[in-house]
Amino acid sequence: MLDKMKQLWEMKKKMDEIKKQLDALDLASEDSMVKISISGSQEVKGVELKCDLATADKRKLEASIADTINRAIRESQKAAAQKMSSLGGLPGLGM
Repeated sequence: MLDKMKQLWEMKKKMDEIKKQLDALDLASEDSMVKISISGSQEVKGVELKCDLATADKRKLEASIADTINRAIRESQKAAAQKMSSLGGLPGLGM
């Protein structure tokens, strides 16, 4: 029982370290209209409009923002999955 508790404690320490790494990770996704900066823990850090708002098509800009955010989120999910895969499972706990 103590051995399993120790394994869980070690897993928690590793998870905390991975969370710190993901919080510090900066990712970006962009197209011709917008650039989105996001952390590895999926917090949007910045939005940069690269087009002239006076001449931009509202629908295209809205679609661009949504698509770019979704791409950034997928990139952060990939980064998180890579970090999490380093944990592996917990032997003896069925994980």
